[in-house]
This record gives sequence, structure tokens and C-alpha cells, in this order.
Amino acid sequence: MRVVFDTNVFIAAFVSDGICARLVRRARRRELELFICKIVLLEFSSKLKVKFHCTTKEIERACILISEAASAVLTEGVLQTPVCRDRDDDLILACAETAGAEYLVTGDNDLLVLERYGRCNILSPRDFELLFE
Repeated sequence: MRVVFDTNVFIAAFVSDGICARLVRRARRRELELFICKIVLLEFSSKLKVKFHCTTKEIERACILISEAASAVLTEGVLQTPVCRDRDDDLILACAETAGAEYLVTGDNDLLVLERYGRCNILSPRDFELLFE
């Protein structure tokens, strides 16, 4: 299955050993086909630095782990028509569209309320994890 994780999934995976960390481990074991966009890596790096005061070396290691878990790092596309009130959310939808993702996993309620974008199902990390049970 082709999947895109929103930045908040990666952040949660690195700050606690919960469902999001489990999903990243599944991607590293190739139980799913994870696609990420450069914009997600940039936002992830920025949040680790600003919110969590991570060092440059810690951020580099985290980005390497994510990149290794991914089948590909893509240059995101652009949506023809804005969908979300937050432009950053449209970038995540464009990433999912570019990847041909079947699932977008996010903790962002503005995206979750959509439930679906094109052929892509939008699920919370918990609901996505249930697909493996």
C-alpha cells in the first residue's frame, strides 16, 4: 500500500514510542510503501529545531531515518484548486496526489475531516494502524 505520513506523524514518532513510532518502524521494515515530500522533511527539521531544541546532528540523524524508511522522496506537486484553509495542508494533499497514495496518515483535524481526497483515504495514525490487525 502506498502511504504518505504528515509531518505531525513523524514528530510524534520521534518524541514518544507510541503508534506513530510503530508506523515508522513498519515503513522501515517495508510493510508499507512510504512516500515523503521534501516539504515534509523541511517542516520536520524546522519543528525539531524550534519546538524541541534538537541539535543539528540530531535533526540530521532523524531525517536520515525517515529517508531510509521511505520508498522515495518526492518533489511535491501543486493542487489545481485549494482544498484546505491552511496552505500547508494543501501541500500535504499534493504530496499524496504526486505519490499516488492510497492513504494519507495525519493527526491534523483539518485534513481528517476530509476523510478522502481523490483516491486517497485520510486516516488518523490509530485508524491506519488498525489496518494491520
